[in-house]
Order: sequence, then structure tokens, then C-alpha cells
Amino acid sequence: MNRRAKIVATLGPSSNSKEIIEKLVQSGLNIARLNFSHGSHSSHKKIIKIIRALPTNKTNPIVILQDLQGPKLRVGKLPPDGIDLIAGEKISLVIDLDDHDINYDFTDTKIIYLDIPNILHCLKPKGKILFDDGKLELEIIGISDNEITARVMLGGTLYSNKGVNLPGTNLDIPGFTEKDQEDLAFGLKNEIDAVAISFVRGAGDILCVRDFIRKNSPDRPAIPIIAKLELPDAVRNLDEILDAADGVMVARGDLGVETSPSDVPIIQKEIIQAANQKSKIVITATQMLDSMIINPRPTRAEASDVANAIFDGTDAIMLSGESANGKYPVESVLMMDTIVRKAENSSAKWGHQYKSTISEQTDDASAISIAARDLAQNRQVSSVAVFTQSGRSALLQSKARPDVPILAFTPNINTFHMLGLYWGVTPYLVPFSNTLEKMIRHVEQVLMKFADNQHGQKVIIISGFPIGAMRSTNLALLHTIGSLEK
Repeated sequence: MNRRAKIVATLGPSSNSKEIIEKLVQSGLNIARLNFSHGSHSSHKKIIKIIRALPTNKTNPIVILQDLQGPKLRVGKLPPDGIDLIAGEKISLVIDLDDHDINYDFTDTKIIYLDIPNILHCLKPKGKILFDDGKLELEIIGISDNEITARVMLGGTLYSNKGVNLPGTNLDIPGFTEKDQEDLAFGLKNEIDAVAISFVRGAGDILCVRDFIRKNSPDRPAIPIIAKLELPDAVRNLDEILDAADGVMVARGDLGVETSPSDVPIIQKEIIQAANQKSKIVITATQMLDSMIINPRPTRAEASDVANAIFDGTDAIMLSGESANGKYPVESVLMMDTIVRKAENSSAKWGHQYKSTISEQTDDASAISIAARDLAQNRQVSSVAVFTQSGRSALLQSKARPDVPILAFTPNINTFHMLGLYWGVTPYLVPFSNTLEKMIRHVEQVLMKFADNQHGQKVIIISGFPIGAMRSTNLALLHTIGSLEK
């Protein structure tokens, strides 16, 4: 059986050539993440063109996921060698947005410049300021008109442009920035398949992006929106975020800094379970094979981490620096593919995904998906074939977690590309069918050619009825291959 969970790989300096991208696809890449915190429009456009021109793209589409930067909180300019922060010393933090007239004379007091607007009124004495993914920690002592005085609690060397986290602070900063709007307009013009948004705090952030998509791409208003869960607010507002978004990303790096590393494993399980129950896509991300940025093999703990995400029921797992700027991008995808396959072979014993089925049967389509899964188990069915225009029927079948492959047939090219997001789904682009007989023949052709099925085997066909009327899913047909010819 093919691998069910999907692999997301971030493309960057280590993986932006045609040769490497082809190798990544051959190694198991399903979703290409373009990180708009880095790179230019021209560099991202080059990658998009390479992906769309792949010979396999007509039969094995690679999903292009645009990841927007959001309001990044960063340190401003510092000396090239950084500055050493020593535990116990006092320092000054100054807001400087123009990146000029920087004073590197630290004779009296060390100064850190912050490239963060509208921050001072959000801070309070005794609040924490973390740098570089929490490696350095400061405690706020005092706040003046444009300066923060702080004491170093956890020291180290700080460099320019490192990230800033302010745990427990409610920042009055818009989540969908002007840069994000420009980047998303570019992405829509270049036909990205899905978009991930950063700094999500509630449903309003998602609705704002969805409104932007409707206005700027009226022919594709339903582009999937993936909400990155990085903040405690996002975890608290998980239900409303899941209702508004098409999927979520468990951004474990920022979650570990904003909460505590000890909280992250529990939060991960809660998010995955909630997303599966609401039939939403869930991607588990950050540092999954982090050591492979510099080493050809992962640690045993990292291999266990990937496998446990599969056992938790995640739809996809993601590589970041490992594939974007690491030494072993292809090896990282190959290793992730190997770990996932072995974990999936043991899922019946150790996994939760077969238990994490749709719990909210809000309509006939959800009920049909669960019925098809149960029928597939009881009647020795070889696969479930779903006919879909929007992709929703395929997503629901994916969330039902059948034991057999899910084949998704669509005449819509945008849906064809998007279907690669879904756990266990293999997409096929076919002509529009207006009769049940045509639909069945499409299924049989694919099964005989690609799935190595034989006459006499059974398949479940899921569709809306009447055929061709573009109705919501309300039909599950148990079909025997070759029976049309009798």
C-alpha cells in the first residue's frame, strides 16, 4: 500500500534547482512549502515554474503551499559578531525601525535595537523577552517612552535579525501585514494551491485572509487556508480557528517558546485530535529531523518523534531547515518516507488515526464516508473511489480513515492539485461524467492501469446523485470490476 500521510518539504537554497526538486519528488515529496519569510518573488516564481513543469505533475501533482511571513518580531541591526549577554547584567532595548544611525559603542550600557513597532504599550515590568527561539531570556525592569530596561536571566551571544518572543504579552499588531498582502497577491497570480498564515490568534485572522482571496481571486475563492498555531491564544481559541480554517499547522517551535517544551507533546495531540474530529487538515511541523540539517542520519529521538506524529493521526509532517538549507535535503525526505511507512505498517496496533474518525456527522456526506469505510472493511474492497468537484468528499473520506486506498477523481484542475493535501488520497484528473456508467469506466481504467486491480475485485464508488448534477455526496455504490461487460 502507498504511504498515507503526506510529506511537506520547505524549498530553499539547498533545494531550489530542477535536479534537486525532481529528486525530492522521487523520494516522496507531496507538498512543496515556499517560505515567504525568505527569498524574493522572482526566486519563488522560479520554483513554482519548475514544479508545474515536472513530467509527473499531470499524474502526481505536487501541492504548492505558500507560507506567509506574518508580523515577525525581530532584533534589529547589531555588530557582525553579535553581542554577548551575560546573566545578571542590565541592558537597554531601543525601538529602531529605520535601521540607521546605529551606535555600537557599548562602553556604558549594552543596547539592543528592536525592529518592532507599537510594542512599548503592550509590555509590563517583570515580563519576559526571549531571543533566538528562547535560547536567551531577559526580564523587563522598566519601560520609558522609547526604551526598555531589562536584566539578562539566561545569557549567550545575540545576533542581528534573530526572532523575539514575548510570552504572556498581548500584542496589538495586525496578523495580516502589508507584506503578506503583497506576497499573497503574488501567490494567487501564480496559482499557489494553498496558503498558510502566521501569528493566528482567532477566527478573525482567517476570515481577513479569506476575504482578501475572494476579492483578489474571485475564480478561486476556496483556496485552502492553513492556520499556523504558534501562540497560546491560538490554542485557547482552537475550536473557532478550526471552524474558520481549512486546516492547521502544529508549529511546535514557537509553541515551545511561547508556552513550555513540556506542554508541546500534549498540545500536539489535542490539536490533531480536534482537527480530525472536525474534518480539517492537520500538519505537524518544526524540528522533526532537525539534526539532518548537518548530519546524514537523524537521531533515534527524532525518528520516534516522526512515528509518534503518525500514531497521533496527523495528515502530514513537515521538514523546514532540513530541506531548505540543510546539507541533506533529499536524504531527509527519504528518511521521513521510510519512518512513516514503517509507522503506518504498525498503526493498527499503536496508532490512533483509525479511532480519530469524523465525530461530527453534520450531513449526509459525512455519514456516507463513514459507511463506505465500514463497508470496505466488511466486504474485502480493494479501494474507495470518490468523485468530487470541490475536494470535500475526498477530505471526508480521508478523515474516515479507511484501511484501503482512496482514489479521488475530479475534472477540476485546481481541485486535482489540492487533493494532494489529503491523507491517503491519490488524485486523478478525468473528464466530467454525466452518467453512472461513464463514472464507473473511469474508475475501472485507473484501477486496471495504476492500481494493479483485477476483474472480480470490489471497489466502493462515492458520488453525488443524480450523476452530473453536482450534488453533495449521497451515494455509495459497491461495484465489482468488470461487471459492466457481462
